[in-house]
Amino acid sequence: MKSYRKELWFTVKKRRELINITPDVEQCLQESGIKEGMVLVNAMHITASVFINDDEPGLHQDFEDWLEKLAPEKPHSQYRHNTFEDNGDAHLKRTVMGREVVAAVTDGALDFGPWEQIFYGEFDGKRKKRVLVKIIGE
Repeated sequence: MKSYRKELWFTVKKRRELINITPDVEQCLQESGIKEGMVLVNAMHITASVFINDDEPGLHQDFEDWLEKLAPEKPHSQYRHNTFEDNGDAHLKRTVMGREVVAAVTDGALDFGPWEQIFYGEFDGKRKKRVLVKIIGE
């Protein structure tokens, strides 16, 4: 069995942003040479998420609206966490959206349904962030 590991780095320009990282993960898969196996993609930051869904702008806005209702950013004083930071809401949003995805690799490709894409969800950005890609298989 072979394994491959790579960190993907992003400069997130806004506080909250969804980035389609499917092409980056597919590039990692090509670099790995693995044809059959599994790929793990996980956020390396406690205020970020990795998830699979449709790449549709209306849905992305629905995520933003829904998450903001669940854990509004302001007022910052509503979160006990916000003593030295103002990102209590980002921790909660990450918990809802998830830390990682695992996807099957078949014939050297991500074994996805027709609309599935991998996203990095950032909830406390404006700085460099990273994602771990780990691929195992043959």
